[in-house]
Amino acid sequence: MKLSKSEEELMNHLWRLKKAYMKDLLYAYPEPVPATTTVATLLKRMTDKGVIGYTTHGRSRQYYPLIEKEAYFAQQVNGLIKNFFNDSASQFASFFTKETNLSQQQLKELRDIIDDQIKSSKS
Repeated sequence: MKLSKSEEELMNHLWRLKKAYMKDLLYAYPEPVPATTTVATLLKRMTDKGVIGYTTHGRSRQYYPLIEKEAYFAQQVNGLIKNFFNDSASQFASFFTKETNLSQQQLKELRDIIDDQIKSSKS
């Protein structure tokens, strides 16, 4: 499942707030704040996609995420690896480390993370 850039921006506000009414979401945006109708349309599309849900309180709806940020991000990264790197994590890692101008310290931290993951997967 893929969200548009506008949907991702709204979803980031909802992840941060955990639960929010329309007014809370509008308040979360920096200026210029999108129109209420725009946010309502995004919320409807995101509800239809199954990424958010809501509870009704009188005439108001309180929205909440149905997918965790980490799960969505993992899904997007895995899709990127599959679609652009021939489903090869090593091609992705090679590209990432060469093209992002990481410092020596950042590269060492990545190596430590990988080494820790290798150790924990052996257990």
